[in-house]
Amino acid sequence: MSRQSLVGSSSTSASRVFVYEVTGLRQNEESDKNNYPFRQSGSVFVNVPYSRMNEQMQRITRLGGRIVGIKPLVDA
Repeated sequence: MSRQSLVGSSSTSASRVFVYEVTGLRQNEESDKNNYPFRQSGSVFVNVPYSRMNEQMQRITRLGGRIVGIKPLVDA
């Protein structure tokens, strides 16, 4: 691959955002550090930049949530 194609692909990935649909978030010792309570029912939608997807998945798991869907955020 050429250097130019590598540089181009990293700049596009930096601007990509995904929407996680999460269920089952609950208040626990990790979420007690927040200044606000979590909703305990229904789905929560979280916008996540491509560069932080893995970190956000781990955080959701620690909070007792389950990711039921991931979709790219499309600008309309």
